[in-house]
Amino acid sequence: MNEFLLQAAIYLGAGAVAVPLAHRLGLGSVLGYLVAGILIAPLLEQVGSDHETVQHFAEFGVVMMLFLIGLELQPGLLWSMRSRLFGLGGAQVLVTASVIAGGLYLFGQPVATASALGLILALSSTAIVLQTLGEKKWLRSEGGQSAFGVLLFQDIAVIPILALLPFLAIGGAGESASGSGHATASLIADYPAWAQAVLTLSAVAVVILVGRYLTRPAFRIIARTGLRELFLGSALLLVILIAMLMSYVGLSPALGTFLAGVVLADSEYRHELESDLASFKGLLLGVFFITVGAGIDFDLLAAQPVQIVSGAVALILLKGIVLWLLGTGFGLRKRERWLFSMSLAQAGEFAFVLLTFAVSSHVLPAEIAAFTSLVVALSMLATPALLLSYEHLVAPRVRLGEGTDRSHDKIEETGSVIIAGMGRFGQIVQRMLVMTGHRPVVLDSSAEHIDSLRKFGIDVYYGDAVRPDMLVAAGIANAKLFIVAIDGRDRAVELVDFVRRRYPQVRILARAADRDHVCRLCAAGADTAFREMFGSSVAMAKSALIELGHSEDDADRKARAFDEHDTAGLRHLMEVWDAELDVFSNPTYIARAKSRADEFAELMAQDEEERERSDNQEPAPKE
Repeated sequence: MNEFLLQAAIYLGAGAVAVPLAHRLGLGSVLGYLVAGILIAPLLEQVGSDHETVQHFAEFGVVMMLFLIGLELQPGLLWSMRSRLFGLGGAQVLVTASVIAGGLYLFGQPVATASALGLILALSSTAIVLQTLGEKKWLRSEGGQSAFGVLLFQDIAVIPILALLPFLAIGGAGESASGSGHATASLIADYPAWAQAVLTLSAVAVVILVGRYLTRPAFRIIARTGLRELFLGSALLLVILIAMLMSYVGLSPALGTFLAGVVLADSEYRHELESDLASFKGLLLGVFFITVGAGIDFDLLAAQPVQIVSGAVALILLKGIVLWLLGTGFGLRKRERWLFSMSLAQAGEFAFVLLTFAVSSHVLPAEIAAFTSLVVALSMLATPALLLSYEHLVAPRVRLGEGTDRSHDKIEETGSVIIAGMGRFGQIVQRMLVMTGHRPVVLDSSAEHIDSLRKFGIDVYYGDAVRPDMLVAAGIANAKLFIVAIDGRDRAVELVDFVRRRYPQVRILARAADRDHVCRLCAAGADTAFREMFGSSVAMAKSALIELGHSEDDADRKARAFDEHDTAGLRHLMEVWDAELDVFSNPTYIARAKSRADEFAELMAQDEEERERSDNQEPAPKE
């Protein structure tokens, strides 16, 4: 018992120290966990930790992650991804496996060995990629969705790869794979092929039917008890049972739980399931990444450092090139293509399982599997650094509009008002202007979004407003008003600064994310900056006061007073705002903000006292 507690303390303590440091340095949690695993590897050897057992336990975090991702994807949305899932995903696995196998064959490896390694190394890391894309808010981007579709196809591809590997066995096909963890888990491995197919499809049908017709009434009964721990336990039980069922029929547990999540995506208990399981998923994934870092064989690395590091670099470059070409062929824009290529260039966690399976099936020699495992681990370790390079080096230098097969629209009209950005914020501004008789020229850099808007009869030109030629074509030289409603804080500041310097006569209104962004936009030259959620937040606060018993006139007066006081306070804060300092590191800014908040609290207290006195006064007698 004490030995188990000691190992748990080492793993959790390493994560608790390394992850905050990694976040502080802007490296992300995945890299923090991997580094933590490397640092504690010698300590784990001293205490005799069973690394393989811990890793199998931690792999359940990947299973749970796929379940939670499935909850976010309704069946209709999944169907809309079919081109990425089967087209891009299938092409990635086939092309990458063929290129790697061909390269290894040219370097003298036998056909069977080269083919097995090609299939194994074609897969990428679902855990690292989805965790990092989720943290960086990139999962909903075009590149993130393409990466997700490929990863999902790869999880599906594990099944035929497991079936194919024994036929590549050294010394003849059909060797028994009884030594494999996956093979022994399957209860139908000795059945005829037709029976295996029927039982596999039956297992998938059971997951779908149970998810659609039985889990909702079961969760409804559990929810009525009001016991949150019972709901949590039931959710964990559901995931575990589905994972077991999939393993017993030889399917990927992650694939099964993903399917269950998709089935439950329309359930009224979706959000509660997400909130209850998210912490367990994060904890198990953290332990998984630590085990990857701790599992690096430093003795082998020390014996063959050049070969192993060269192998990892070659793998990343080779997969990256293939992914870039496929992204080009499937029409990904340049910026999204970089994200797609750099996120999937590593090998994945399923490689460790497949390498073990290949050795036990006599497909690969143990020494080649050990070498390959180290290449896989190093490539996974490099992934957070690659995505960090994308975030800070590639993305800022690649415009969203560049590299697309679609050319910018030719602008055939000019107007006194130009709107840059047609998201939710820009659409409201555009609609109100149009309804009052104005015809603004609207620019947006998302081709897909523009095609959707045009179905509703909204006139939008495809083009990046940051490009000077697009602004000139839209008539910026003679415009009265320029409205900046684009996403991206830095790009908005850059655009305001450019227009103010080149066209000083134009009035500029800009969308801002928060107070600091307001200060940056105004410093760049915006005449007025509007916080995107300020108005709706004040409106909700006004409604809250009415619900709490205030009269509508009183709530309206307080809302207007807050708006006026906050706007005036923001002007005072701009006087002490420093572009070189974060607002949380600017003591003068903080002190003035607190002072303004105290002033408003006093004003509201006085107003409330006057309201109470007015309510308590008796009405004057009638004459």
